[in-house]
Amino acid sequence: MSRLTRDYFIGLQKALHKKAIGEPVLVIDMPRLNRNIDKLRADLPADMNYRIVAKSLPVPNLLSHIAKRAGTDRFMSFNAVMTRQVLDHMPRADILHGKPFAVAAAAQFLQDLPKSRRAQVKQIQWLIDSPARYQQYAKLARKTGHDLQFNLEIDVGLHRGGLTPGPELEKLLRALAANRQCHLAGFMGYEPHLPKLPNLQGWPARAKVGAWSLYDAALNQARAIFGEAHVTNMTRNMGGSPTIRMYKNTDLANELAAGSALVKPSDFDTPLLRVFEAASFIAAPVLKVSRNVNFPAAEFADGLLGAPPSETSIFTHGGYWMATPVFPKGLAYNDIFGRSTNQDFMTGPAKLAIEPDDFIFLRPHQSEAVFLQFPKVSVFDGRKISEIWTPFSVSA
Repeated sequence: MSRLTRDYFIGLQKALHKKAIGEPVLVIDMPRLNRNIDKLRADLPADMNYRIVAKSLPVPNLLSHIAKRAGTDRFMSFNAVMTRQVLDHMPRADILHGKPFAVAAAAQFLQDLPKSRRAQVKQIQWLIDSPARYQQYAKLARKTGHDLQFNLEIDVGLHRGGLTPGPELEKLLRALAANRQCHLAGFMGYEPHLPKLPNLQGWPARAKVGAWSLYDAALNQARAIFGEAHVTNMTRNMGGSPTIRMYKNTDLANELAAGSALVKPSDFDTPLLRVFEAASFIAAPVLKVSRNVNFPAAEFADGLLGAPPSETSIFTHGGYWMATPVFPKGLAYNDIFGRSTNQDFMTGPAKLAIEPDDFIFLRPHQSEAVFLQFPKVSVFDGRKISEIWTPFSVSA
């Protein structure tokens, strides 16, 4: 695993300067990304499928690269705009929706899809979390004439919605079995809460066993109605970046979804993901540097503030990202001065070696929202900026 040293960031800075980049950019470190992809694939059981979470990696070239290296055409999308964008760039993509859409969004998507691409609808699994939503979508299928593929969200303990094994699930499964336009494509059981539970008297272990037992019970209900072969071959999705390394076989899930782990923003610095490397950074040019901290209107405070702190002050081009500065060392936001999306203010050690036009580097806390804030993505190959990519358009 490559460490984030001073030499690393100096080399990255030189590469940005050589490419004549003078505005904030998102940087993807390709060697680190590739090692993360290879580690993820190596960790998965041989017969486990991998689904790329598009919202966490919302750059078409990035998704294409990961899909090719990881050997998958499966994607998870979280809104209709991104579903369309993924299909635009990867027409054969197999898409599972990671959250239920309001039926109005689904209807608009189907209306806007060109007739020449009508067949792509069968590549989409619409997430159903309740009998009421199923009824809405069944009506939509009748109205539009589309055959729709449904994936049922199983509540395995997160309690953010979804179905639980029992009479309600059985009724819905039987309704699907009797409907010629609505098809059971699979189940999804999302469990990001498991690694976040406090380790009190074995609570996390019990919660994991409980989650898997609920999912297994739902599978058994499906087997009783659809048969063993259908359940064996349908999408049985679980996992996410926080939990993907928990699965050692395909007894329950036959595919796992993850995205953030591959670029590893700082919110994913967890024990389970310690083998993955940070592979995404924000590079922001420094606009102004002063060797003290001059608060606004300090000259009119008549000595109330005392002597200015002996720190280095910098203003950056842009700011207020969900991110933490990592280079140069010692930079910190200032609560008194406040934050700004235009020119963010930070302070550092008095003898900080930094000048205007240098870059500071930050680690995003997450990828899904932060990546979409940048019109350009600089791809660092370890020596130079080898490509410039464009993210998807902003979508909710």
